[in-house]
Amino acid sequence: MYWVGLPVAFAVALAVVPAGIRGLADAGFTRVNYRGEALAFPLGVLLVTSSVIALAPLAVLDDRAGLDLLDPELRRWIVYLLGISLLGILDDALGLGADEDSPRGWRGHFRALASGELSTGAIKALGAVALAAYTVTGTGNEWPMYLVDVALLVLTTNLFNLLDLRGGRVEKVLFLLFAGLCLGGWTFQPVDVLGLFLAPFLVGAWFTLRERAMLGDTGSNLAGAIAGVGLLVTLDDTARIIALAVVLGLTVFGEFRSISGTIGRVPPLRFIDSLGRSGPRDGSG
Repeated sequence: MYWVGLPVAFAVALAVVPAGIRGLADAGFTRVNYRGEALAFPLGVLLVTSSVIALAPLAVLDDRAGLDLLDPELRRWIVYLLGISLLGILDDALGLGADEDSPRGWRGHFRALASGELSTGAIKALGAVALAAYTVTGTGNEWPMYLVDVALLVLTTNLFNLLDLRGGRVEKVLFLLFAGLCLGGWTFQPVDVLGLFLAPFLVGAWFTLRERAMLGDTGSNLAGAIAGVGLLVTLDDTARIIALAVVLGLTVFGEFRSISGTIGRVPPLRFIDSLGRSGPRDGSG
């Protein structure tokens, strides 16, 4: 019954997210998107809050009533998921955000670090490495695969941050990845473990696609963390090495080229990216 976490978290998100978006907007917590519109921000705070609220009744029933509602694996990975969310909140609250002078990408943040400037992005990157190094311990992996798993977890988290340039893009990639993992491995394991954190993104996508809210680093980093953990709990050693090569390649590409621009130039990607989104369907930028 591990799948129960998904509908429970979905139901909580239905109650929390719409009201939370109104609250963020009314309190002036907004950020201007690529089309110059002020949107409620950061939606990611509401998504992780929904998961935490849903966790309480599930944990009590799982332990006190002896029901199998939470996959035991979640105890390991929740440290990374919540830690990454906290680092994202730090970046959203204290970072320079859209400021054109703010450091961007791994290169920008580490250049700033080398010059004596500790940006919130650098703090987030260092914190993600530390969290991943801690979370992956105890898996019994030898050194090479331990390092592969840490790198895959951190780089996947960062990759989703690079994708968060258009409403709904992060969520679509996340859902497609989980569909591929479940169908490719003919297993529901990634949803059993992570449904509690995955479900709120189903609700959040409705608002990001309609340009009513922005995920922020809190949301995009959490999505990346969910994706990274999903890869680790589903794939065998060989597949994880291949996944790391793919994620590393996309990360390097995103550091030097525009991912949005590339999506806009490839018709099938442009079509998928624009599905359900309000406003122009060009995917460019």
